[in-house]
Amino acid sequence: MALGPAEVAHGPMFIGGVLTILSFGISITQTYIYWSTYRERDRWFIKYFVVLLFVADTVHTVGIIVYLYISLIKHFDDPVYLTTSTRVFEMEPALSGMISGMTQAFFGWRVKVLTGSWALFVVIELCSIAAFLMGIATAIACNIVNFFADFQKFRSIVIIWLAGATFGDILITSALVSHLRKHKTGFQHTDSHIDRIIRRADCTNGVITAIWALADLLVYLLDPTGMHLLLNCLLPKLYTNSLLSSLNSRGGWKYNDTDSLSTSGKRSHANDIHLRRFGGASEVVNLSQSRPEVFVHVESQEVTDSVANKSSDAFQSEWNDRKDNELHAV
Repeated sequence: MALGPAEVAHGPMFIGGVLTILSFGISITQTYIYWSTYRERDRWFIKYFVVLLFVADTVHTVGIIVYLYISLIKHFDDPVYLTTSTRVFEMEPALSGMISGMTQAFFGWRVKVLTGSWALFVVIELCSIAAFLMGIATAIACNIVNFFADFQKFRSIVIIWLAGATFGDILITSALVSHLRKHKTGFQHTDSHIDRIIRRADCTNGVITAIWALADLLVYLLDPTGMHLLLNCLLPKLYTNSLLSSLNSRGGWKYNDTDSLSTSGKRSHANDIHLRRFGGASEVVNLSQSRPEVFVHVESQEVTDSVANKSSDAFQSEWNDRKDNELHAV
């Protein structure tokens, strides 16, 4: 059964637009948390970078809403309009590539600061530049090809964009995890910090964006319809939230095992008993450490029972002898 004019591209894009709006709410929350917490702490270029990323994310969301309104409300009965792309639609791939490229460039800088590797930095930055430029090139190709059904004609541009983004995300995640694991010390307190950082935003979100970009590429190559737009609309939101959650999670790293130690210390102090001597000095006895031990010697108990039984038998026999003697005397 052939798909309707709006089902080819606007159906998946509508679902992607709904998810985009929900994710944009998360972006607003993340940006507010960052700005209220780290505005006075971070360097100026990080703050302006966050502002620039949030503005781009906002324009991307507004562009999707405007395009869907124009297409599905104003031109709902215009099949020709529904089968072709417009300038408003072309903003989506352009901003998607720009946001993904900017985010990867930032993480590439963090990898350079953390590992000191220029080779990793150069490769990650090349992937980010490819994503940035190929997103813009995809928008230009959409304007040239114009029909949604013919978007497969510029697949080479999309492959470079999404494959580069996937490879960059995998490289960032692998570099961070490998570097952090090498710095494990064998001490539980320090290693728990490292494991917690690995599980947090830098590494986990890199895996999510890599999987999502790869899925977007595979759907684009395998499905000739516009189903990939569902994934592509949400892709820049994942990059934006990954960067913001990475910056905001720095406050969570302050939590460590001292909290649990202090809690257990309070509990142990609750079991302490202060013993005051006659001289006025006091001694603290910790019941949580000095626990009484009970040893049961079964063999000794059995010997005691047998001795007690023998004594009882001897007494009984002596009593019976006395009774017999009294009877004979009578």
